Amino acid sequence: MTRLPGLLDVEGVSAHFGRGSQGETSKLHILIVEDEPTLGNQLKTTLEQTGYAVDLSRDGEDGHFMGSTEEYDAVILDLGLPEIDGLSVLGMWRKEGRTFPVLVLTARDSWSDKVAGLDAGADDYLAKPFQTEELIARLRALIRRASGNTSSELTAGGVRLDTRSGRVTLDGEPVKLTAQEYKLLSYLLHHKGKVISRTELIEHIYDQDFDRDSNTIEVFVTRIRKKLGADVITTIRGLGYSLDDPADAPRG
Repeated sequence: MTRLPGLLDVEGVSAHFGRGSQGETSKLHILIVEDEPTLGNQLKTTLEQTGYAVDLSRDGEDGHFMGSTEEYDAVILDLGLPEIDGLSVLGMWRKEGRTFPVLVLTARDSWSDKVAGLDAGADDYLAKPFQTEELIARLRALIRRASGNTSSELTAGGVRLDTRSGRVTLDGEPVKLTAQEYKLLSYLLHHKGKVISRTELIEHIYDQDFDRDSNTIEVFVTRIRKKLGADVITTIRGLGYSLDDPADAPRG
């Protein structure tokens, strides 16, 4: 396994955060814009193994297009990009009204570069070389804050999801979910009380290559209801799904 200076190897990070259905945290959709092939591929692999859906872009022009046309929960953006530099890409996104959190990742470490990145609309800044554990922790915090959650635990009634460990419990008892069930539940919990369309769910829990005509969202909702209770996810006919604190009712 190739290691870059200041980075943990992919296997080590995956072992630390866990593999499989309940690995890392939010299980959401991330864009990486990084022109260095080894680093870009390593970050993509690491985040996928911790459970995120990840798209990777190699230059500023393509990265800008992807960020302007796809819905992402967070972006990892290098500043020193070919075609269009990272600061320009970030500035264009913000002018276009794109509000996803952006973690700027760059070899530049002077205070003026940090100020420029933050002034352009970045939400956080990480200089190379870095520890991948720190990047994942910062990413987790950005997504949590962007969805209005300051705690690492997300709850709805008796359902509790710990975003650090990936542990899901119902009335204190552990519940085993598949990877995609966990992703869907996590996204709804991050946006508790809001109506989320089927299309939005697909965009946020799958990468670009997924067949968006698939009916798997309905299948996952049905499975989650069987495991956590029929009232945990509400179907809003013609609009999508909503998850809120359910009314107190006996569980079967």
